[in-house]
Amino acid sequence: MSRVVVTGIVAALSGGCMMGPNYARPVVTVPEAHREVSASPPAATPASLADMQWSAVFRDDALNALVRTALAQNFDVRIAAERVVQARERLGIARAALYPNVDGGVSTTANRRSEIGSAILPAGVPLQVESSRIDFSSSWEVDVWGRVRRLNEAARAQYLATEAARHAVVTTLVADVTDTYLRLRSLDLQLAIAQRTREAAANGYRLTDLRRSRGVATGLDVRQAEQLQFLAAGQIASLERAIAQTENALSLLMGRAPGEIERGAAIETLQAPPQVPAGLPSALLERRPDIRQAEQELIAANAQIGVARAQFFPRIGLTGLFGFESRSLSDILTSRAVVWNATGSALAPIFNAGRVRSNVRLAESVQRELVVNYERRIYGALREVADALAGYRKTSEQRAAQEQLVASLRDASRLSTQRYQGGLDSYLPVLDAERNLFQSELGLATLRQQELGAVVELYRALGGGWENEEHE
Repeated sequence: MSRVVVTGIVAALSGGCMMGPNYARPVVTVPEAHREVSASPPAATPASLADMQWSAVFRDDALNALVRTALAQNFDVRIAAERVVQARERLGIARAALYPNVDGGVSTTANRRSEIGSAILPAGVPLQVESSRIDFSSSWEVDVWGRVRRLNEAARAQYLATEAARHAVVTTLVADVTDTYLRLRSLDLQLAIAQRTREAAANGYRLTDLRRSRGVATGLDVRQAEQLQFLAAGQIASLERAIAQTENALSLLMGRAPGEIERGAAIETLQAPPQVPAGLPSALLERRPDIRQAEQELIAANAQIGVARAQFFPRIGLTGLFGFESRSLSDILTSRAVVWNATGSALAPIFNAGRVRSNVRLAESVQRELVVNYERRIYGALREVADALAGYRKTSEQRAAQEQLVASLRDASRLSTQRYQGGLDSYLPVLDAERNLFQSELGLATLRQQELGAVVELYRALGGGWENEEHE
């Protein structure tokens, strides 16, 4: 037995050999600054909008409460959390292979032979025999070539990749909840505009009908005056449907049955942070959970190359047994009852029709594919940040122009109404002005939502730290 033990120790000490390449992060060239679409883009600084906590972005208590509820109850988040648990347990299974496996057993048997059977027993041989046994068996693969350690490395990387995927789900969820809430508040504003327009149109219709009864206005003026009422009424029905459907979507994101959603600040009062810096592009490699996930998947694939290459070499195993066996239970723990054996084995491939070589080539191809995927994730993240920056800058400019348009149309509506009441024009210019004002006000409400939504998208694209508060 001593020789076997010594052999095992020597083999274990030589276990520093590791098949396969050690991981090195691929070199991906990233620009020094994010692409800006403004006339004079600011200098790149480490400061980033993603440094803010999500609750401080818009400072709306109702929105923050919705996000916290979603983080606690959303189905996708709960599924992602269970996948993290599963990956952690797989890592535990992989780690267990680094250590010997020890089993214990207890058995007892009793046997009585026939006095008149075919076998003739010598005199004095007992007919009934009993025996008891206690033993411990152990088996261990000596990881000379690093196969088990590479498997452990791959399992750890897969666990970290799953954790990064959970963070990505959280980030996407909070962005979806915020975007949906902003859309809901924009629809609320549009509904208020439509209701106000319908009320104003009803007043205009009554005035025009009164003027017709006095011979000042025509029947055509009356028909034109009632058109805006019908337009606003139809818009109200459409908006109420959209509001109900948006509330249902928010309810699902929060993991509950469809129902009403509590509102907070009006969308006109919600303000983006005064500064929305993008930070340095290189920071995305550590901030973005999808990039971290892609890198961990690459690390796991890199380790699998070592696992595949180790199949070219013998797998060395040690097995042993130690225990006690006795016909009498009273003697079971005495030195005379001791039994043991030890075995060392090595199993090496001789002929497998190229299976091992194909496994190595497969692992190498998977690793190369994931290198490309890692690069794609980085450049995709850079594009998303650039798109979000362009969306925020240009939507802000569009919203400012739309505000000026609404102010101009509001004044035009006032002037056309005065001309109609003064008998200088028919009702048609009034109708056109009020209809244009109505559509422009609805468009302004939508642009407010899109401008704030661009901030949410930029925060998500930068890898903002939604998850830092996910359990608060």
